[in-house]
Amino acid sequence: MVVNIDDQAAPGDLERIRTLLNTWLIPNDTRRPTDRFRGSAVVRGLRDDLRRVVEGGAPADEVLNAWVRSLDVTPHIANDSVVFRGNGPAGRLLAIVVAALADGTWSRLRACPDCRWVFYDHTRNGSKRWCLMTAGGPNGRSCGSIAKVRAHRDRVRQST
Repeated sequence: MVVNIDDQAAPGDLERIRTLLNTWLIPNDTRRPTDRFRGSAVVRGLRDDLRRVVEGGAPADEVLNAWVRSLDVTPHIANDSVVFRGNGPAGRLLAIVVAALADGTWSRLRACPDCRWVFYDHTRNGSKRWCLMTAGGPNGRSCGSIAKVRAHRDRVRQST
């Protein structure tokens, strides 16, 4: 079974954030952290802080409030709805994050505990944990299956 990586895509503009977060990755072939980001230091800093939030290593409110103040992200009314605007590339990206916080989609971004790939959790109950359960192709990694096999082997080892 081949899993379509696009099934992990976030809705709307939040996909731009997921793509940004995945410029830092652990490739399946080397299993060594790799930074493929080629942009400004401010956007890189924002990306790194957003990854820390998504991975659970930093409190969202502290990190994001500091960035909102720094990049002057503000709400505006447009077509009977609230939109967020920020200045410069980092401000525009952060405005997407703030909008996702407001509409509840931000909390569905997850980082795989094994390979740390960021994916969007489309499950009904919001409980997806790993990037994939089955390899998504010849170079794909099935972090969920690997974790379950590891846990099973540990249980068997402990019971003997």
